[in-house]
Amino acid sequence: MARMKPQTVRLHGHDLSYVDTGSGPVVLFIHGILGSQRQWEHLVDRMDDDHRVVLPDLFGHGDSAKPLGDYSLSAHAAALRDLLDHLGVDRVTLVGHSLGGGIAMQFFYLFPERVERLVLVSSGGLGREVNVLLRSATLPGAAQVLSVVASAPVLSRVEALGRGASKIGWKPGADVSAVWRGFSSLQDAESRRAFLSTTRAVIDIGGQSISAHDHLDGALPVPTMVVWGSKDRMIPASHARSVEAQLPDCRVEMFEGAGHFPHLEDPDRFARVLREFIDAH
Repeated sequence: MARMKPQTVRLHGHDLSYVDTGSGPVVLFIHGILGSQRQWEHLVDRMDDDHRVVLPDLFGHGDSAKPLGDYSLSAHAAALRDLLDHLGVDRVTLVGHSLGGGIAMQFFYLFPERVERLVLVSSGGLGREVNVLLRSATLPGAAQVLSVVASAPVLSRVEALGRGASKIGWKPGADVSAVWRGFSSLQDAESRRAFLSTTRAVIDIGGQSISAHDHLDGALPVPTMVVWGSKDRMIPASHARSVEAQLPDCRVEMFEGAGHFPHLEDPDRFARVLREFIDAH
C-alpha cells in the first residue's frame, strides 16, 4: 500500500502526528515503546473500507513532538482523548500494543464512557516480567550508553552485518525488523530522552512497575480481547493466560510461533480476528 499521509494537530502547544482514514465505527490503534503509526499501516487496507481508522504517533515517538515532561500512561491517555475530541469522535474501539495496551487500559479507567471495546496486543501492565533490555533502560547511566549504542557509526556497522547475513539467506523476522526500526529512531537526543522517560514511567529494574490486575476484579464492563504471540520474548505469553483465568469472559487469541508483534507476523489473521471481535460485540 502507499505510505499514508499523516496530519498534525497541536495539543497543549505540541504537534501530534496521526493518520485518519476510512468511515464507519472508529478504531484507534495505539503503538508501543519505540513504535509509531507505521506499525499499523498494513492493517489500513484491511479495515478502512467499513471502519474509520485512527493511527496516532504518541508524544515522544515517530513524527510527533518529543517535549520535556510527563510520559506517564495517564498523560498519553489524556492526549489521545484530546485527539478524539479534535476529531469529533465520541466512542472508539481501542487496540493497544505493548505499552499501547497499558495506555488503552488507562484510557478506559479514566474515560470509560468513550470506550466500546478493548483489544490488548502483547500488552504491558498485566504482569511483572519484561525483557531485561527494557529493564536496563532504568539504570543510572543508561542515557550515556544509549547515545553510543544508537549512534550513526554503530548503527551503520550493525546494518552492514545484517546486509551480509541476508546475502547468505538470513531473513529478519517481524520482531527483529520492528525493534530495529524503533532503535534506529534513537539517534537524536530528544528521541532518546523521550524513550527513557516513557520506559521509566512503567518499568523499574525489577520489571513492570504498573499492574492492571487490581482493576481486573472478575469482569470488565466492555468486551475485551487479548492477542499474544506464543514466543514473545519481550513480555511472556503467560500474562495472557493469567488474564484468561481472571476474566473468563475475555477472548484470548494466541498466535502460535509469533513473537512480540503478532499483528506484523500474521496481519491477515489479526485483521480477521479483530473484525470478528468488533462484529460480535
